[in-house]
Amino acid sequence: MQIPIIASALLCANMVLAAPGTAMRRQRAADRIAERRLGRSSNTIQRVDSELGVTTKNGTSHVEYSSNWAGAVLIGSGYKTVTGTFVVPTPKAPSGGSSSTTYSASAWVGIDGDTCETAILQTGVDFTVQGSSVSYDAWYEWYPDYAYDFSGIPISAGDTITVTVTASSKSAGTAVVENVTTGKSVTHSFSGESDALCQTNAEWIVEDFESGGSLVSFADFGSIEFTGASVNGGTGTSGATIIDIEQSGKVLTDCSASGSTVSCSYSG
Repeated sequence: MQIPIIASALLCANMVLAAPGTAMRRQRAADRIAERRLGRSSNTIQRVDSELGVTTKNGTSHVEYSSNWAGAVLIGSGYKTVTGTFVVPTPKAPSGGSSSTTYSASAWVGIDGDTCETAILQTGVDFTVQGSSVSYDAWYEWYPDYAYDFSGIPISAGDTITVTVTASSKSAGTAVVENVTTGKSVTHSFSGESDALCQTNAEWIVEDFESGGSLVSFADFGSIEFTGASVNGGTGTSGATIIDIEQSGKVLTDCSASGSTVSCSYSG
C-alpha cells in the first residue's frame, strides 16, 4: 500500500521541480483564499480619540480619525445608491516593512456603517502585496456577514473600476463591480437580510480591513481617487465628513473631497 503513496509524492515533487513558479503561485493563491475564508471582513468605522483634534480641509469638510477607515462619509437619510470609479493602484510594503509580511488595503463604496452600525451594504477591491507578489480581489459584503469574492472578473494594476451598491429596501440590494478597462462586470443580489440598513450613511472608503478578527498589516496603496462619486444619481460630496486613518498615534492617510471626487493618499 506504500507504492501509490510514494509514487504520488514523487509525481508532486517532479511537478514542483518542473514548474516551481507555477507551484508557488498556486500555493500563494491557495493560502490567500484560505486566509480570506477565516473571515476577511470590513467593519463599522472605529473612531480614534485623536490628540490631533478635528481640523478642516477644503474650508468645509471636517477631518476625523479612525483606525480602519479613510475617505469621505455623507450623513443624511434615504441613501439608496452609491457609486464611484477609481484606478487600481500597485500596493507596496510601507517604509521599513518586511518582504515576508503580507500587506493589504481595500477601496470600496457603501451604505451605512458610520452613525448606523447595524449593517453595511458594500463592494470593492482588495489590494495585497507580499514581497514582489501583488494580487487583487473583487468582493461584496452585507456586514456583519463577512466578505465574499466575486469570480470572473480579473483585475490588474491600472484598470479602471466602477463600484456601485444599490439598496432596494433595508434588507435587500445589489453590489456591482465593473472593470471598465476590460468590459467585464459582476453583480451580486442580496435579499431577506436579517441585519437591516438605516440608509443614513453613504461612503467612499479606503480601508484597513480585518482578517481572523484583527486588522491586517496596512499596505502603502500610493493614491486612490474616487471620481464620479454620486448618491442616488446625483453628483457631489458636499458636506461629507473626511476620515483619515490613525494607528498608534500616527496618521497613515491624507484624504480630501471636492465636488464629485474623493482622494486619498498613503502618508504613513
